[in-house]
Amino acid sequence: MSARAEASGPTLVTPSLLREWPLPAPGADKYSRGSVLVVGGARATPGAALLAGTASLRAGAGKLTLAVAESVSVQLGVAVPECGSIGLPETAAGSVKPELDRISSYLDKANAILVGPGLDDPDLANELLEALLSREGGAGSGAQGDAGAGEGPAVVLDAYALGALVPLEDQLGPWHGRLILTPNPTEAEVLLGRDVNDLEKDLAEISARFGAVVSCQGLITQPPGLNPDEPELWKITTGYGGLGTSGSGDVLAGAIAGFRARGTTGAQAACWGTHLHAAAGDRLASRMGPLGFLARELADELPALMLEFSV
Repeated sequence: MSARAEASGPTLVTPSLLREWPLPAPGADKYSRGSVLVVGGARATPGAALLAGTASLRAGAGKLTLAVAESVSVQLGVAVPECGSIGLPETAAGSVKPELDRISSYLDKANAILVGPGLDDPDLANELLEALLSREGGAGSGAQGDAGAGEGPAVVLDAYALGALVPLEDQLGPWHGRLILTPNPTEAEVLLGRDVNDLEKDLAEISARFGAVVSCQGLITQPPGLNPDEPELWKITTGYGGLGTSGSGDVLAGAIAGFRARGTTGAQAACWGTHLHAAAGDRLASRMGPLGFLARELADELPALMLEFSV
C-alpha cells in the first residue's frame, strides 16, 4: 500500500483507497483466514462477546472462539453455533477471573486476540491483561522497542481492557507492533490521563505511548516507524450518528480483529474495519432511518460491503 498522508492532514479512507489496499486472498479453507479468540463476556454482559465474535466472522475470519464466564458459555455456544465456547472461572457476581489455564492452547493458536467486550470489573481486567503479558514473558521490557511488529498474535483491546492498560504501560514490550486499541473519546481520556483537546494529536500521543494502532471516532493512528510504507494518520469519510448505539463498539472491535486475523497489518485492519463499520451504518440508515438500527445488524452488512470495496 503506497498511499501516504499529505502534510496538510490525514489520509482519507475512501472506497477507492480500500480497493487499492486489498485484503489478503481468502485462501483454500478456514485455517488460511485466521483464528480469533474473544476474551470477555461476564454473566451480566455476554452479548458484547457475541457481537464482537460475530463481527469477526462477518469480516472473514476463519475460526472463532469465545472465552466467557462459565455461567453463560453454553448459551453463547448455542447462540453462535459457528464458534467454540470456553467457560472461564468467574466470581460470585459473574465477573471473569484472570485465570488462563482453560484457554492456554487457544492463546497459542490464535491469530488475533480481542480482550474486553463484556468485561465488567476494571480491577479484574487489569489482572487479566497482566496475566496475558506475563504468559508471554518479558514483563517490564518497556513499551518502546524495535520499530517492526513483534512475533505472536495481534492483541485488540476494547472497553474495560483499555483502562486496564494504563498501569501496565511500562510492561508492553511483548505486544509491541501487535497492539490495536479501539477507545471511544471517554476511554481515550482514560488512556491519556486528561481531557481530549485535539483528537488527531491526542490519538497520535496514545499510539506513541502504547506502541499501538488506535481507532477512535473515525480516526486511525499508528506509531511513527511501525509500518514505514503506510501513513500514520487516516480519517474515515462516512458514518451516521446512529452508530452511537449499545454494542456498536463491540462490532467495530470484532471486525478489526477479524481483518487482522486474516493477515493484514494493524493499520489496514483498523482502516478497513472502521470504514466498513461506518458504511454499514450508512446502509442501515438509508433503509431504516438514521436512528434505531441495532448493533447486531451492522455486522450483517459487512460481507456485501467487503465485496463492493474489493472490486
